[in-house]
Amino acid sequence: MNYIEYQFYPVPFEPWNEIIVACLAEIGFESFMEEGQSVKAYIQSELLEEDALNHLLHNWSNIDALEMKWNLEIIAQQNWNAKWEADFVPVYIQDKLSIVAPFHDASARRNRVIEIEPKMSFGTGHHQTTFLVCQKMFDLELKDKLVLDMGTGTGVLAILSEQLGAHKIIAIDIEPWSIENTMLNAARNNCAAIEGIVGGVDEIPELKYDFILANINKNVLKAQLPRYAQLLPKDGHLLLSGFFKTDVNELEEIALELGFTLFSIEEKETWALMHLIKSTL
Repeated sequence: MNYIEYQFYPVPFEPWNEIIVACLAEIGFESFMEEGQSVKAYIQSELLEEDALNHLLHNWSNIDALEMKWNLEIIAQQNWNAKWEADFVPVYIQDKLSIVAPFHDASARRNRVIEIEPKMSFGTGHHQTTFLVCQKMFDLELKDKLVLDMGTGTGVLAILSEQLGAHKIIAIDIEPWSIENTMLNAARNNCAAIEGIVGGVDEIPELKYDFILANINKNVLKAQLPRYAQLLPKDGHLLLSGFFKTDVNELEEIALELGFTLFSIEEKETWALMHLIKSTL
């Protein structure tokens, strides 16, 4: 599976850095990174909707107050390691967690440490939503709990769940290489409580989870929320992220209809996290 990296150079950079991310996320781009005065956006090649992207590019090119240049790179699966190693810097979640790569030395490893090798999976902690979920998890009581990590990617959230005391974690992703990567990263971090499953909501084991972590995107979350409601008992916790602050009201309305109560909202730049609690049986 190849990924496509688009790198955009908008002038002015702000607020177009945020507009680019918002527009591309709506057409399926799944990860973003700012580098200097540019925005990098990533999507699996087979998921790229060329007509939708060309429509955006055409519209942007016709805005008088905007100068937009871009280029693209095809990233083959076998070349991904070199790509992420060149770009990967340690991620620090406050003073509580360091997310590092195998090549980072002891000076980069502060407090609690998760070491990952992303390969073709996303979820290194660099993205605002992964940061938000990791940060929020330190406020939760995960000891001896059963956790479901939907769209696990590199397995960062599953690994952190075990480090924080969860007794079993089901980590699910639709991409086989993500689960392979998750289990390799779990072993790298001496985790023994993580079970990796390839698939979507239909493959979730019929258990009553104490916590569900879903860092995906708005449209997938909307489709899967009813299933999450079935899998959580009363007082079960649901952390949703992967969407923009402007999407909170829409997701909250659906969640309330399914018997959830909104406990809190966290924000980082244009992105949001919702902490919901199941208020009905």
